[in-house]
Amino acid sequence: MTATPDIKTGGCLCGAVRYELTGPPLYQGFCCCEDCRKASGSGYVPFMGYGAANFKKTGEVVAVRHALRNGRVSTRSRCAKCGSLLFGGEYGVDKQHTVYAGTLDDPSFFSPREAIMTGGKPHWAALPEGLTHHEGMP
Repeated sequence: MTATPDIKTGGCLCGAVRYELTGPPLYQGFCCCEDCRKASGSGYVPFMGYGAANFKKTGEVVAVRHALRNGRVSTRSRCAKCGSLLFGGEYGVDKQHTVYAGTLDDPSFFSPREAIMTGGKPHWAALPEGLTHHEGMP
């Protein structure tokens, strides 16, 4: 997969999974919820939202499901070989995916605008200035 101005590319640590994103993201920011923190091992997850039609992947992923406190189920997809956390949702099933910005080949494409679930952000997790903050889901 080769990046062009309209297509951004990314993938996992070992290279077994690759993806292409077409067009601009629907939204992009940081999520500070407990689920994202535990899944990433960090204070937040940098994410970008894409419709399923604008997200194509190759390679095998494992969909990991986790029941949230509000009764919903979070599905995160990881590389089946190296375990890299790549995107939210189940490929071929969900209508939208949250792609984790740390997996972009060119991370300069990521331009966050908001931070969500900041009510649970640890004091040591510094966010960039200029973001719109939401204590919960916007």
